[in-house]
Amino acid sequence: MVKSVWRRLWSVAVLSATLIVFSPDMARAAADVPVPPENLLSDQGEGDLSDADIDFVTKVRLAGLWEIPAGEMAQEKSNSARVKRIGRNIADQHKVLDELTRNAAKKLDIDLPNEPNKDQKGWLNEMEEAESAKDFDEIYIDRLRAAHGKIFPAVATIRASTRNDTVRKLAQQANQFVMTHMTLLESSALVDFEALPTAPAPNAATSAPARVLSSAEQAPASETNVPLILAALAGGLAAGAFATRQIVGNRRGGYRNRRTRYYNG
Repeated sequence: MVKSVWRRLWSVAVLSATLIVFSPDMARAAADVPVPPENLLSDQGEGDLSDADIDFVTKVRLAGLWEIPAGEMAQEKSNSARVKRIGRNIADQHKVLDELTRNAAKKLDIDLPNEPNKDQKGWLNEMEEAESAKDFDEIYIDRLRAAHGKIFPAVATIRASTRNDTVRKLAQQANQFVMTHMTLLESSALVDFEALPTAPAPNAATSAPARVLSSAEQAPASETNVPLILAALAGGLAAGAFATRQIVGNRRGGYRNRRTRYYNG
């Protein structure tokens, strides 16, 4: 009986390891990488809804409208088993994200588009007109990785700034999808990282030290104010010295009392 139980447990372990090895897409986050718990977020449609919020929900919907057919196209036009799997996973996951987006839009009374925009249609046409499977793979990976790179910071901005709880939850969910899709696309080994846009240089103005006023800009102290300034400084020093003695005395007294109680106890 015990051997039978152990045999079943061993079979399950081997099957799980096999799925992870041969299908890395199914593997979860590493043990030391936290996954944000969605159950801690409210989703009541409460909070002000900004134009940026509406634009974000619309863009998440648009992403699915072209990435789903692109992933399905990969099943027909690619000869790479890896690209086909990436396309299938991304398409299937976008169907889930699209349902979350439509539910959020319904709750917030946001009108969503039902077809890709002009740019997205152009990308789909590029894939459709690819002359070879290799060309298709490069176009597919390049276009999707570039699109995810653009939406990634937009998701972070909305997640950090929105006042609406439903948009906040959708942004957190979308963030997980986008990171997963970027990782899947990069696993194709077809991403040209050197061609990706570089991050803008840090804003020097935000890190510059405070400007020191020149002598001409500083307001000169009149002769009649000098004694007052000196008197104020002296008073401040005296008050500080008195407060310091009081604090030190109280701490010493408390310490002595605690020592007495400790040794007499």
